[in-house]
Amino acid sequence: MRALVQRVSEASVKINGETVGEIGHGMLVLVCAMDGDTDEKPAKLAAKLSKMRIFKDDEGKMNKSLVDVGGSALIVSQFTLSADTSRGNRPGFSTAARPDEGERLYEMFKDEVAKLGIPTACGRFGADMKVSLINDGPVTIWTEV
Repeated sequence: MRALVQRVSEASVKINGETVGEIGHGMLVLVCAMDGDTDEKPAKLAAKLSKMRIFKDDEGKMNKSLVDVGGSALIVSQFTLSADTSRGNRPGFSTAARPDEGERLYEMFKDEVAKLGIPTACGRFGADMKVSLINDGPVTIWTEV
C-alpha cells in the first residue's frame, strides 16, 4: 500500500457539495492499494502512520506522533498514487489493485487506524471527491509498505 501523508491543521472532503469527512489538527492520508497487496498491509501501514514522528515537540522538532498529539486522521482513497509516469505523457495505473480489492483493503486500513484509537474521518471509495486542507509546515511525506 502507498500513502501520501500531509500534516494538517484542518482538512475536509466533500462529495457533491456535502462534507462527508473533516478533521482539525492531524494527518490527511491519501491511500492506494497496489496490485499484490496482502491482508497484512493495511495493519502495517496503519501502525507505521500512527507512530510517524512528524508533529512538533515543545522545542519545535518533529518528535511526536499522531497518537502523541491526540490528532485525527482523514483517510481518502486515491488510486492515482499508483501512477506510472515512466513512459509518454499519460500516466498508467495498471499497478493499482483492482477496484473491488482496492476497496476491501481501503476499508481494512480505515478500520485498523480506528482500532489504534485515532479519531478517523474518511472519503468514499471511488467517488469524485473535493479535498481541502491546510498543510501545516508544510509537511508532506510519501510512504509505502
